[in-house]
Amino acid sequence: MRTPPESMRQFLRILGITVLLLSSSFGLTPYNAVPTAQAQLGKPEGLYYKSWAIIIGIENYLLAPDIPGAIDDAKKVAQAFRQLGFDEVVEIYDKDAGFRRLHQVLSDMLPRKVGRMDRLVIFYVGHAGVAQDADGKDRGYLVPLDAQVNNVAKSVTVEHLKEFTRRSASKHTLLILDAPVYGWETTAPQPLSLEGRLAPEADTERRAVQVISAADKGEFSFRSGGKSLFVQALLTGLAGAADLNKNGWLMASELGTYLAQQVNAATKGTQHPTSLRIDGDGDTVLVEGRKAAFVLGADPQTPAERHQAAKAQYEQAFALLQEGKSADEALERLNRAIEYDPTYGDAYVLKSYVRLEVVPNLDEALVSGQLAVKHAPDNPDSFYTLGLIYEKRGNFAESEAALLQALKVNAGYQDVYFSLGTLYADHLNDQPKSVEAFRRYLELGGAHARARAAVSQADQSTKPTP
Repeated sequence: MRTPPESMRQFLRILGITVLLLSSSFGLTPYNAVPTAQAQLGKPEGLYYKSWAIIIGIENYLLAPDIPGAIDDAKKVAQAFRQLGFDEVVEIYDKDAGFRRLHQVLSDMLPRKVGRMDRLVIFYVGHAGVAQDADGKDRGYLVPLDAQVNNVAKSVTVEHLKEFTRRSASKHTLLILDAPVYGWETTAPQPLSLEGRLAPEADTERRAVQVISAADKGEFSFRSGGKSLFVQALLTGLAGAADLNKNGWLMASELGTYLAQQVNAATKGTQHPTSLRIDGDGDTVLVEGRKAAFVLGADPQTPAERHQAAKAQYEQAFALLQEGKSADEALERLNRAIEYDPTYGDAYVLKSYVRLEVVPNLDEALVSGQLAVKHAPDNPDSFYTLGLIYEKRGNFAESEAALLQALKVNAGYQDVYFSLGTLYADHLNDQPKSVEAFRRYLELGGAHARARAAVSQADQSTKPTP
């Protein structure tokens, strides 16, 4: 078998992930944060050097309606973060929560003091407003003590918050807003959590800026008896109930899912908390459990849980291979993914390629390739990889059939045409088909010298003799 062209790009395709998706979903685009005055060198002993919780509660507005019980809610949240072991819990209430003070905290104090290996949580309970930006898109904003609800000029807008998170060097930032605040741009959808990954440190080192808002567009944060239902659910979640897979690790993504479930149920579907990530691809750790529990997690029971566990194992296998780490461990994780969900087709696709090229075993490669086309028939890489396996085993007719099937799934798959060109030329002795395949490969943007030479030679031979 000839080595396919552009092998790294082909490898990424076989993983079912394009280079563009890699940059957004796996964090290959570097983040340039503004350095803080407080340098932090090396790694902390735990996950973070320092943990910060900024608690903002506004109850007695000067120009807007009061929110009875808001400060009491905020104080309970502050106590919850102290119990979680946060080093600095800064409480800002009423007269200290004016426009100038909030902007000073966000634009000056926190960027100066919070380090690159720190964790930062900002909690806000108060009024929120909405205004349209220059593009006509609705953007939410927080209302300081001395502002009116409809006065965006003296507010803390989504744009202010985004600019703050861009300037902050903190490894993980989580905004928890007991108000309907929307209009964010998000990064790739985050999974439920990082359970099933190799080690907590491997993924928690990745930057993350996450937002949990108490309500969606057009909704209100419901209060009963001077208490916020969102805050009540938040306190219960931080106490451990939001650890959805019961492995001892509480992640921000889990907390967001838990709050959406609980508040939606408590309000009979009238309030829908939102959870999203606006930068990075990590996940904030709120409670750090044992490493072994993080790796193994609770045994998945339902089909949905088993599928999620399979996906987590597959993603970790991909990460190991993409980073050039242990291929044997990647195979173990792919086997575990298949054990969790024997119908998880992408795991067979990746395993067939690994057994073909990375840790060769043609018998296992063939079995995995055949299962890949069974369970992932809509993925052209299932048939492409199987075709490469058949070629290496000397089954050339079967290789041709598999490669042609890959083109039925994706008629524009450039590298398949190159492989067909070499197959026809080297093993099936069909030069016209070889040239045709190479020509199509070049038309789709391929640049391999062999394809150019074959097409050029064929064109020269068909020119009339002067």
